[in-house]
Amino acid sequence: MAGSPTARRRRLSIELKKLREQSELTCAQVGEALDWSGSKVNRMETGSGRVQPSDVDVLCRFYSTGDELREFLKSLARQARTRGWWQAHGSGVPDWFSIYIGLEQDASTFRQYQCELLPGLMQTTAYASELHRTGAHMTPADIDRAVRVRLERQSMLTRPDGPDAWFIVNESALRNVIGDRALMRDQLERVLESVESPSVTLQVLPFDSGTYPATGSFTMLGFPDPEDPDIVYRDGITDAIYLEGEHHVREYTRAFDGLRAAALSPQRSKELIESVLKDYAR
Repeated sequence: MAGSPTARRRRLSIELKKLREQSELTCAQVGEALDWSGSKVNRMETGSGRVQPSDVDVLCRFYSTGDELREFLKSLARQARTRGWWQAHGSGVPDWFSIYIGLEQDASTFRQYQCELLPGLMQTTAYASELHRTGAHMTPADIDRAVRVRLERQSMLTRPDGPDAWFIVNESALRNVIGDRALMRDQLERVLESVESPSVTLQVLPFDSGTYPATGSFTMLGFPDPEDPDIVYRDGITDAIYLEGEHHVREYTRAFDGLRAAALSPQRSKELIESVLKDYAR
């Protein structure tokens, strides 16, 4: 069973929707039978609200599930109400990003394309701080919280049970000077340190790579339990989108494979980073 509260909430939603569809009922029909609104049933299936164990018990009895499954789903509902470690940082983590962190913590595969910036999971304190200072109207305290969360997230790359992580970075991210040249020198050294991990692969998409799938930055998360479908994540300045449908995952997988084919090999990518690093040292 997935470990983070977010992942448990997602798994619960998937299972509740599956039970309703097996019963061949609509949300409205279930709501009418239980004297609930159809929107309440829908919220429980989409994870857009807190789900009470008592409500899960009522649903399971309505669907005539076995005792074991009913107790399992009630347990998911209870555990989904706990707080993740990142939520202790309050306003330093927006609600829409808190959802992503919870999913990220349980991913077994991690695929990310970055077209403008270096990956957050490889950023130094100085690089991340500079991005937060210039990218949003945040108080110094919130910037500090946001940076600390980003640094704590980085431990997933070195955990024994960490995900198989594959990054593709556009060459522009290497040459886009954030802060100053000294900061960028330290940042690229951090990137080179990160790719020493056997579970981390990084490729650079060079300026002369020719035609490749046109898309902005995105992340794909895969999970160890086959009942938990892959998810595509894309964020903006004030919000994010989560794509779970089979069509979306298939098309983004195809785009990632195209980017991977157009990018330099991991070894040549390392050599290019080392070359850019030398330029910053001059």
